[in-house]
Amino acid sequence: MTETTSAVPPPPAQGRSAAAVPPEPLSPDEGFATPTPRSGGAWSGLRPLLLRLHFYAGILIGPFLLVAAVTGLLYTATPQIESVVYRHELKVTPHGEARPLDAQVDAARAAIPGGELVSITKGEGREDTTRVTFNVKGLPEGYTQTAFVNPYDAQVRGQLRTFGEWLPVRSWFDSLHRTLHLGDFGRNYSEIAASWLWVEVLGGLALWVGSPRGRARLRKLFVPRREPKGRKRTLSWHGAVGLWVSIGFLALSATGLTWSAHAGMNIGKIQDSLGGATPAVSTAVGRGDGSNGSDGASDASAARIDLDEAVRIARADGLRGKLVITPPADAKSTYVVGENTRHWPEQQDSVAIDPTTGKITDKQLFDDFPLLAKLTRWGIDAHMGLLFGLANQIVLALIAVALIGMLFMGYRMWWLRRPTRASGRRFGRPPARGAWRRVPGKVMAPLVVVGAVLAYFLPLFGLPLVCFLLMDLALAGTRRARSAPRPAPATAREETPRDDNPRDENPKELAR
Repeated sequence: MTETTSAVPPPPAQGRSAAAVPPEPLSPDEGFATPTPRSGGAWSGLRPLLLRLHFYAGILIGPFLLVAAVTGLLYTATPQIESVVYRHELKVTPHGEARPLDAQVDAARAAIPGGELVSITKGEGREDTTRVTFNVKGLPEGYTQTAFVNPYDAQVRGQLRTFGEWLPVRSWFDSLHRTLHLGDFGRNYSEIAASWLWVEVLGGLALWVGSPRGRARLRKLFVPRREPKGRKRTLSWHGAVGLWVSIGFLALSATGLTWSAHAGMNIGKIQDSLGGATPAVSTAVGRGDGSNGSDGASDASAARIDLDEAVRIARADGLRGKLVITPPADAKSTYVVGENTRHWPEQQDSVAIDPTTGKITDKQLFDDFPLLAKLTRWGIDAHMGLLFGLANQIVLALIAVALIGMLFMGYRMWWLRRPTRASGRRFGRPPARGAWRRVPGKVMAPLVVVGAVLAYFLPLFGLPLVCFLLMDLALAGTRRARSAPRPAPATAREETPRDDNPRDENPKELAR
């Protein structure tokens, strides 16, 4: 029987310096070893490729993810901050009966002269002020000016610049999280983070669950190591924490992409083609009673119901909670009264009301929304910490903290792989190149097709991926150029013309 040799390297010989000993190969537990391919195993060929992609994406996309996590963590606290900072504008002491909404709107118009009325938001509780929102010239796109009116005396308690329904504190942190206050150009940062977070998560899960250590002991997948200290323990925490929080990471990535600039537009087109667009009530007058809009309902001089009557009609039809009233845009359009309760269960029903007859001309129930529209609504509200209130905010904060920790652990592992002075390298050793050659063709071909499709629909996934490939090729070319043997320099004798000294042509002549 042939004796097998041990895989453990022999100790260094006496008198030999430690720097001269070649470094010990990393084990598969350390996550960056390149395992020897097993015959017939697709995973053994795919794992090195995933490892290299996970490493480079983590190094280069990590800063985008870190900024998104930190700004998202700050954003989770904005509801509580706003309730303190803007308490004077938001809350009043109830006394007597509320004044008519039309009187409250007149007071708001006087406070914001020249504004174009957009909507009136009637609070859910007796302590809430009435918000009257106007479009005002000179404001940035998407911003409005809102007056906060005491419903009991029609006095304006203040006015603020708002973004949708967000007050200045939340809109500032929202813009910081989405764009870094850099406008449309800044949106690219958050879209890069959302486009690559799911790639990092799924790749990391495959590497962690598919590792030999994970198959040997299931407990080590979920419980981080306490000992020994160093890179192995950091990797254990990196993998276990990532496994526990992976669902949250994937949810944030998916919902973040839905309203991104480039991918969001493509996702919206796909959703519309599948019949999942968010429906809205029709504002055309006469739809409910069969009229065609050519009768007295379209006459600008016809009697019109007031705002309080529109609210009463909507309440009688089942709408509840906080209501947003959009006045008619012209004589041929309706009131639109909609619920705006963003916590669970969602209340997003809306009705269109003929301003002349008071009849409901159209109605849209949230229960009748297509499934994709419901999922989009739930996902966005959960991403913003609204769906489940304080519990939702706490979960988001924990996910953000976990992502920050994961990134620091990833960079720490890279730091612990930093080279020694004797190695001559400046940075930590990355996974070996050429991993794609080990992937079987039947696996590589679908990967290329899927990658191309994803790159088309998620441009800020595809563009960095191309940059990774070009950078990898450039580094490989640089290494080859440095390692290529250089021609020996010409000697003075070789540079001398042969005609000047013909004896140099024959070394034997010199010997004579």
